[in-house]
Amino acid sequence: MGGAILFAAGAFGEAQPDPDLAGYSYTSDLCNRTSFTPFENSNYKIKPAGSSSSSSGASGSSAQNPQYSGVQQGAVDSMWCNAELKASDAGSNDYSSTWVYSAATLHKKTDPTAEFADGYRAYESQRSSIAYKVTPVSGIGDEAYLVSRSDDSSGSYVILGVRDGWMTYQITWSSYTSRTTSTKPPTTDQVAGMLKTSAGETLRKLGG
Repeated sequence: MGGAILFAAGAFGEAQPDPDLAGYSYTSDLCNRTSFTPFENSNYKIKPAGSSSSSSGASGSSAQNPQYSGVQQGAVDSMWCNAELKASDAGSNDYSSTWVYSAATLHKKTDPTAEFADGYRAYESQRSSIAYKVTPVSGIGDEAYLVSRSDDSSGSYVILGVRDGWMTYQITWSSYTSRTTSTKPPTTDQVAGMLKTSAGETLRKLGG
């Protein structure tokens, strides 16, 4: 009886492995570590706080831009950064909106390796009117995947997910193109290039 209780409690189980955080550390302000340079080099800038004409942001409010948050817990440390961008040459009647969402998670108890790829490959199996393409990306972390949908006249949506050890990172581009815009929106390939560059620079700033 006593032996069974000890076994159930894990006394004879294998020791849990130490988390492989690959040198990454927690920050309460992920926006401060996020590289916006690739977007700025592509004619985008962070929209001034209080000037938003879109309600597509995470909170529906532009009181602060970019917005960030973070929390440290027993199993995971989580960090977020959401920023609304604007084309530098956009006119006053241009109601287009572009958001860049990023999130980093330090998994301190469970190795995310086994399920990481499946989470992104699942996009291709979705039964909906929107078709997604999932492409492996090399040169970033231990593994990375790019999720994109076909460009259309109303905007684009591109996700880059990265795993490096027990750290996972995701950065998402979500845009709506107004009919009144005179600015040519970037292609999916151009957005993918911006996300890859930003992710690489951001992860280096996080200490990986």
